[in-house]
Parts: sequence; structure tokens; C-alpha cells
Amino acid sequence: MDLLGWIIVGLLAGALARLIMPGRDPGGCIVTILLGIAGALLAGFVGRLAGFYLPGERAGFIAAVLGSVAVLALYRWFAARR
Repeated sequence: MDLLGWIIVGLLAGALARLIMPGRDPGGCIVTILLGIAGALLAGFVGRLAGFYLPGERAGFIAAVLGSVAVLALYRWFAARR
């Protein structure tokens, strides 16, 4: 159930990251939402690894949004280099 919760938070975080970082994305809306899910999972993993979260807790929504923005920024940077 923990992974499903992160996916749902990632969907919302991806949409919010899209609003924070407007502009043209090479992959469109679906890729942005998938990047949001990846960012939420990344933020949760790094937060647990650093000791900010316990294994039974969910990553904070703000951390998920920041992770989504970071992953989206990296995606745009690598896509622009092509």
C-alpha cells in the first residue's frame, strides 16, 4: 500500500510541478506525470536513506513536489542537449 500511496502523491506532485515549471515539455503531460511519480519515489527514498522518514511513514508532499520539480528540470536539461 505504501507504493500505491506514493504513486497517488506522485500524480499530484507531477501536476503541481508542471504548474510550477510552465513551458513546453518534450514528452507532454503523461511523461510529466510519470516524472512526478519518479520524483515522489526519489524524494521518499532519499528521505528515508537520510533518516528524515521512518519506514512506516510517507514522504511529505512538499518533498515529493520538490523531487518532481528536480526530476522535471533534469529531464528538460537532458532533452535540450539532444
